[in-house]
Amino acid sequence: MKGKGIPVALALAALLGSLLLWQAQVPAEPAPPPLPTASPTPAPTPTPDPYSNEKATVDASRLTEGLVSVLYTGAEGKRVKVRITKAEGRAYSYDLNSSGRPETFALTQGAGTYTLEVLEHLRENRYEPVHTISLEVALTDERAPFLSSSQFVYYTPDSKTVGLARELAGELDKDSEKTAVLFDYVVDHLSYDKEKTEQVAPGYLPDLDQTLAEGKGICFDYAALLCAMLRSQGVPCKLVMGDAGNLYHAWVEVWCEEPGQIGESIPIQGGDWTLLDPTFVSSSGRSPEIMAFVTQRENYSPTSYY
Repeated sequence: MKGKGIPVALALAALLGSLLLWQAQVPAEPAPPPLPTASPTPAPTPTPDPYSNEKATVDASRLTEGLVSVLYTGAEGKRVKVRITKAEGRAYSYDLNSSGRPETFALTQGAGTYTLEVLEHLRENRYEPVHTISLEVALTDERAPFLSSSQFVYYTPDSKTVGLARELAGELDKDSEKTAVLFDYVVDHLSYDKEKTEQVAPGYLPDLDQTLAEGKGICFDYAALLCAMLRSQGVPCKLVMGDAGNLYHAWVEVWCEEPGQIGESIPIQGGDWTLLDPTFVSSSGRSPEIMAFVTQRENYSPTSYY
């Protein structure tokens, strides 16, 4: 058996050698071409924010309420103004702080197109626009701008003014009842500050909690305090400036759904704006002559609404 195994082994070796030789002669499959290299995706070009630039940021998220907030982001200490103009309406100008605190302004001329400008002081009385935008305003309610805090009628949920209004009128159901109670409180608890009238500086803004604490103020203080108390109770209220007789003055107009009465002399209209003058009523001690004057709308010539 051994002698037969040798030829078999030799035959197998020869066969294996021929297979290896054939495999070496077979051409190799070509290597697949390299995958194409993906081109880098260019970074998207940021869309310019129409409400912001290097000088100011405008928050227009509450336009349907007739409110817009402005934050000045330029140099601290700069004198800055905001000018808001309605197409076919009038322009309102406001001082704007440059300390990094946003301020809210009411768009009091109703729905429509407004232009808002942020202006920096150049020299003397000259200002230069550094940011200008157009605002399209569609109000949920024409009274909406007169229901919230804004620069001229500024308060927060934690203000003592708001807490007092809630304490005095929070349990009352009718807007006319709330109006009567809050009007009487302001008239009876404030006295007119003649000294402050002579010293007040341009650009003055009321500090409502300070007015409450001191128990005195000028017409702007009376009107802003009553306005804030009413707004915080959900009663629409305008702060109005203009002429009363031959005096430049501030008063309010309040909207109540139902009619009512303040004392025996002042009727509150239902479904309309009622003019109220807490300053004259308070400083006169509710004299009959003044009570007759303040109930006649023709005695007042409004120029600005806030």
